Amino acid sequence: MLFSNAIDWLRCFFEEWELWLLLGVLVVTGYQLYYYFRYLWLRKDNCNSPTDSKLPKVTVVVCAHNEAENLQNYLQILLSQDYPEYEVIVVDDESEDSTLILLEQYAREYPNFYHTFVPKGARVISSKKLALTIGIKAAHYDHILLTDADCRPESRNWIREMMKGYDTDSTEMVLGFSPYFEKDTLLSGLISYDTLFNGLQYMGMAQAGHPYMGVGRNLSYRRSTFFNNQGFQGLLDVRAGDDDLFVSKVITNYRKRNHRKSNVNVVCNPDTLTWSAPKTTWKQWMQQKQRHLSVSNKYTLTNKIRLTFEPFTRGMIYALLLVTLLYGSHMLIAAVMSLWLIRLLIMLLVMNRAARKLQLSRIGLEIILYDILLPVITLYDMAVNSFRKQKIYWQTNI
Repeated sequence: MLFSNAIDWLRCFFEEWELWLLLGVLVVTGYQLYYYFRYLWLRKDNCNSPTDSKLPKVTVVVCAHNEAENLQNYLQILLSQDYPEYEVIVVDDESEDSTLILLEQYAREYPNFYHTFVPKGARVISSKKLALTIGIKAAHYDHILLTDADCRPESRNWIREMMKGYDTDSTEMVLGFSPYFEKDTLLSGLISYDTLFNGLQYMGMAQAGHPYMGVGRNLSYRRSTFFNNQGFQGLLDVRAGDDDLFVSKVITNYRKRNHRKSNVNVVCNPDTLTWSAPKTTWKQWMQQKQRHLSVSNKYTLTNKIRLTFEPFTRGMIYALLLVTLLYGSHMLIAAVMSLWLIRLLIMLLVMNRAARKLQLSRIGLEIILYDILLPVITLYDMAVNSFRKQKIYWQTNI
């Protein structure tokens, strides 16, 4: 009765089609707000701070292909971490620059540094997955911490802070966040925003009990977990997926065995970050996003629906807003614009709260442009991937 009376009252101000459009805006806006607070509201990680004697021994694995310059810049930071006992292993994937000379030099200077290589002619599977497998096999310790050769840890406490994620014996995997260096360009700003949004998404879903991915630039798991799950077996028919698909595989297998939601933890504070350089052209960035999306067809159905519905509803908001501006009455325009503004303000709150927590740059009104562009770019990349034949290769920073 109350609902019927409300509809009759609204009919005094809106035509029938306007009521249906307003209802659609309410539904998609409501879902967006639910999604932000459910999955993007960065929660406290609640990790303990173990004493040095209880910290696990760690192997840091880095894969490198023609990365001599980056190794020269960042390897020193990896080897000067404030951590009681760890080693660094670099896997040289047939580099043609001075990588080998540099690695031999570091091996002479640092007793906890080792390097190995991908045998020539061994490219029978995805090269990065092979390089990672070789590095993990060479590890002396059970706790593996992954990053890329072009990544710079935020501080000397990076390993220590990441290992705090193993706060229970059941934790098998720890997810970290890896932003990009920021530049004063539209592309750099869009990449930084997209990276933060995606990072909050996979960390938030993990904290909510629905982990589905991590990033290989800042990811940790146990060596035993890797081999208990047969490594990358079953994931060799796609060029990417050494991080997100492996995380999904571990979660799926764990739930089958233990009937528990998750064995994954999240750490999110400034000392856990690893930084890398963003792509410098739109073409490079679009290709990078297409590589990321190329593995999404292997996600579980639930995750596919959850991850697809968010950009879809975001795009629907702007589609309905456009129809309203073109054909709606002044009353409808005022109502829809009010809902859009509420959503925008809450989105700014959620994103800037996370940026402040991670000590990233504040996001301003440019969020409107990012909010419009990203669903369009995502849908375009999904369409491109659906018609593109998969190739098997890897690059750093994928």
